Amino acid sequence: MKAFHLLGAAPLYTNSFVLISEAGHAVVIDPAAEVQEYDKIFKENNATLTTILCTHGHYDHVGSAEVLSREWKARIYCEPADCRGSQLFPLKSADSGYQEGEKLTVDELTFTVWHTPGHTEGGVVLLCGDYLFVGDTVFQGSIGRTDLEGGSMQKMDASLRKLAGLPIPKETQLLPGHGDFSTLGEELANNFYIRSALRGGNADF
Repeated sequence: MKAFHLLGAAPLYTNSFVLISEAGHAVVIDPAAEVQEYDKIFKENNATLTTILCTHGHYDHVGSAEVLSREWKARIYCEPADCRGSQLFPLKSADSGYQEGEKLTVDELTFTVWHTPGHTEGGVVLLCGDYLFVGDTVFQGSIGRTDLEGGSMQKMDASLRKLAGLPIPKETQLLPGHGDFSTLGEELANNFYIRSALRGGNADF
């Protein structure tokens, strides 16, 4: 497997990722960068894009999804709740949503999916090997905002508790939608919002 990290445009600098299997099949997680940046990686690595995985439907995470999908006949995964055809949620539809706990396979790559609503109704996290793609559910030391359309702090707290209880090694690399990377163990130990959710939301103790 080959892995690549790209950045979306300023000022949000959304993190986007490309994984390429040994057989040359590419997966894009959160297609936030410019289309030509992905095409350059595919060409240089003799790869074919087959799968586009969106952690949620916000415009800064899906900007290149439809063009890439048309160009490569790639399948787009995004939860229906986040496909609204609006300015905030530009995708009108996707080829598929996600089932809780489902495993999506592309050659030797296996992505396990868990629903984590809170930032949006359709938010998910995706585990592939040592990489946990968390979108805007968790950031290094923080979480995604819950005051936008489809957001809910109550659901976010439940998702953070779920995340803390998943059977994932603490050293797994946590790759958020914005900002620096972390590890799951680092966030479980030090992220105020996760610790607060595990205490039942009581931020005073």
